[in-house]
Amino acid sequence: MKIETVIQQANNILKKNYIKNSLLDTELLISKVINKEREYIILNNNMKIGQNDYIKFKKLILERSKGKPIAYLLGKKNFWKYDFYVNENVLIPRPDTELIVHQVLKNYKNKNNIKFLEVGVGSGAISLSILKEKNGFFGTGVDISKDCLNICKKNACKLEVNDRMKLFKSNIDNFNKGKYDLIISNPPYIKKLDLKKLSKDIRNFEPQIALDGGLDGLSEIRKVIKKSAELIKKNGKLILEIAFNQKIEVRKILENNGFYINAIVKDLAKNDRCIISKKI
Repeated sequence: MKIETVIQQANNILKKNYIKNSLLDTELLISKVINKEREYIILNNNMKIGQNDYIKFKKLILERSKGKPIAYLLGKKNFWKYDFYVNENVLIPRPDTELIVHQVLKNYKNKNNIKFLEVGVGSGAISLSILKEKNGFFGTGVDISKDCLNICKKNACKLEVNDRMKLFKSNIDNFNKGKYDLIISNPPYIKKLDLKKLSKDIRNFEPQIALDGGLDGLSEIRKVIKKSAELIKKNGKLILEIAFNQKIEVRKILENNGFYINAIVKDLAKNDRCIISKKI
């Protein structure tokens, strides 16, 4: 069967299942199966697909039609300037989270020899992007998931920054290694009762532990701020991603733990997304 026909059929299946970007997803999945760039597929759509590849492709389309995120099916997600290996054990990195990387680079433009900690390192997308940009930075990542740490390690090796990234399996309450110039985190911040309102891609496939912020959405943020007050050096910065409606509460928690608010940065949709504070 010609690739053009296969793409049309698959695109129709995804459309019927209300999958956004159905054509793009179809092209990306067939690219993965036959191990060619998407551009090659578009320019050579008269080429025939082999039977084994066709079976593999149909399986991927079925999974996508059920809502499984394209990043998990491809096994990768682009973030900042790099492709990161991801699977169902880690949260898929979001474009809005690049704000943390941007703010770190902006606030530490002329700084070197900076030791930073990421709480909830996940795939490593944030920390490893920073390490790629700043040769004089040294990262430490903490996560309660061994699977996340293994994925982060894999990405660190791929990006050749593993010699500057230490990883520890621990929850933040029990972590007591070192003092840091900078602490960063994209903690779980969705209210428990709001989890069921998320799109099926997120709700049914991404790890709930990386999303569930407790009844008020602030339980993990509180832990991160409280522990950061102990682990951070004086005048060190804490950069957090927050939900669009958490600015007032998070500001109070920070101030109660000895932090001064430097800035609150908006995301591309003009929602408050990133809060930058300094330990005083």
